[in-house]
Amino acid sequence: MIHNVTVYCSSTKNPDPIFRDAAIELGAAIARQKWGLVYGGNRVGMMGLLADAARENGGKVIGITPQRFIDMGVGDEHCDELVVTHDMRDRKEILEFRGDALLALPGGIGTLEEFFEVVVGRQLGYHSKPIVLLNIADFYQPLLEMLQHGYERRFIRQPTEEMFFVADSVESAMKYLRKWQS
Repeated sequence: MIHNVTVYCSSTKNPDPIFRDAAIELGAAIARQKWGLVYGGNRVGMMGLLADAARENGGKVIGITPQRFIDMGVGDEHCDELVVTHDMRDRKEILEFRGDALLALPGGIGTLEEFFEVVVGRQLGYHSKPIVLLNIADFYQPLLEMLQHGYERRFIRQPTEEMFFVADSVESAMKYLRKWQS
């Protein structure tokens, strides 16, 4: 059963509108599904858009952020629950633990790090949670090609489709996650 969805995304303040729109659509869709949103706990960039959209649609928002970001003044004080961690390692552990499903929007190095950590965790049997890579506007296409190359060269043991689901839209991601409700 899915009660909470952890979303990994960027705090970048100025991404292309298509990515901002996806964050807003995803936050609203999670709330409409009556799932809680677990996210990085900051009110900037796509993180802020995602959380605001969930709240505006009646969703519960759980933020997980290190003390450093609170000290910088970017923590989201409007969360239903804001967990303040010692550092990024603690944050990632709690983000993974608190979500029943794990989803990555387009993002930068931090998003990639978080995404790969949960993929490796699933591959090694530490969890069996559904993982979704939201490939809006083919943002992750070069990464998917690299993973396929690694698989073909036998550095990666499983093909991509066995490790995580690639969704090209918010609706596709939500449809996939709803299958896990049964």
